Parts: sequence; structure tokens; C-alpha cells
Amino acid sequence: MATEITRLFKKNQAAILERWMQNQLADAGLREDLMSNEDLRIESEELIVSLIRALTEDNIDDVNSADFDHVAEILSGISISRARQGYSPRETCLYILSLKEALQQVLNEEIQDVQEQLIALLRVNKLFDNFSIVIFETFIKGREEVILRQTDEITEISTPVIQVWEGILALPIIGTLDSSRTQVIMENLLTAIVDSGSSVAILDISGVPTVDSLVAQHLLKTVSATRLMGAECVISGIRPEIAQTIVHLGIDLSGIVTKASLASALIYAFKTLKLEVRKQGSFKTT
Repeated sequence: MATEITRLFKKNQAAILERWMQNQLADAGLREDLMSNEDLRIESEELIVSLIRALTEDNIDDVNSADFDHVAEILSGISISRARQGYSPRETCLYILSLKEALQQVLNEEIQDVQEQLIALLRVNKLFDNFSIVIFETFIKGREEVILRQTDEITEISTPVIQVWEGILALPIIGTLDSSRTQVIMENLLTAIVDSGSSVAILDISGVPTVDSLVAQHLLKTVSATRLMGAECVISGIRPEIAQTIVHLGIDLSGIVTKASLASALIYAFKTLKLEVRKQGSFKTT
């Protein structure tokens, strides 16, 4: 029976592709915004050719056969590509399931005996269940890669070092601090100190929702690293609730200059650098 299945698929290869394309194009969720119909046909044809070429009477019941390695490789590439393009898991799985449907349609038409037809369908279903697992697992990996890349990009964007005055840097921190983000903050700040030759760095934590012992430890590490570069570090944005938490946890910040606001920290920085900012007069419009 396996010989007949593979023979039927080889004989109807062109028809299977057309049925599969019809199934995909008929789907209301077809993402023509992400892939053209022509690219979809090229991608689908490559998979069908590889699959039918790999199928034999000996391996159709062996989902782990090495003969399907190239098919699995193509499926993995498609799945990862779709994860990066923005396809959903459902849309990606329907891609392979619509091929199974096309193969089932061919078997229903070509095999007249009901029992033989059922056996053939079960064997094809078992094979494609394995393919579905392959495509879903690789989709998850692809989506994880996208999330990690986006997380790194957001971390870079959310930790800007701003030169607010000659010799004065400010780094506003928004969100929770963890080890990896602290490392990015530290690297960006130290690099900016070297590049600008600044002697005062302000860490503004107004956007940090809570400060616990771990966050305080990360802040202390950043302050220590800044001092090793020869710059003084000021922590601003100490809200009343954060001050109470720090006292309650017994965190010692006595050796660090802290200010309630960024404006207060700037005033301190100006005094440290012996700078004076004066208001010359009111601005009038004519």
C-alpha cells in the first residue's frame, strides 16, 4: 500500500500543488501583505518537490527517517522566516495543514476501497503530525529570536546618555533594573564619560517604579564604576516612597550624593564644576 501512496503522489504532483495553492488562496487569513502569491507558489513548490522525492514505501511510516531531513530543513526555514515576518502560529501551522488536506483529497479520489483509503489517510496524517511539530518548534525559536533582538534594541533605546552641559552627563533610567540592563547602562555611561571627558554623571531614577535591595545593588555597582573612571555620580529622582523603602531595607547610600529631582542634581553639578547659571531678564515678544 505504501508503494501505491508514493506512486499516486508522484503521478499527481502538479495537481497536488494546484490544490494546495487553492486551499491557501481560499483562506480568509491569507497574508498577502507579507508575501506575494508568486513567492508563496515558489515556496510551496519547493516543499512539495522535496517531500515527494523523499517519500518511499519504506520511510512513509518512519517519521524520523533521515530521508526527511531536507524536508524538515525546508520547513524549519519557512517557519523561522514566517516568525520574523510577523505571521502568527496559527497561520504558520495552517500552511502545512493545508498541504495535508490537498494530499488527502488526492487519496480520496484515487483510492476507491474504503479500508485502503482509511489506512492511507492515517499514514499520511501520522507523517504530517510530525511535520507540524517541526514547524511549530522552529516557529517558537524564530519568535524567541525576534523577541530577544527587540528586547536588546529597546534596552539600547531606553538607556540614552545625554550631555546636558559641558562636563555633565545625565542618564534617565525608565523601568526595572536587572543584571543585563545594568551592564548595558554601565557600558554606555562609561563610554560616554571617556568620549566626552565629563566629570559629573547624573543617574535619574524617576522612571524606576520600585527600588529593592537588588535594584540598589545595581545602582551601587554603576556608581562605583563611574567613580573608577574619575567622575562623580549623582542619583536623582528619589521619591518619598523610594526613600522610605531604602531606609526600611537598610540600604546605605550615605556615600552617594542623592537629590529629589533632576533639577536639583543639575544645580549640584553646576556648583561642583564651579559654574553659575543666571537669569538675565524676562523675555519679551513684540
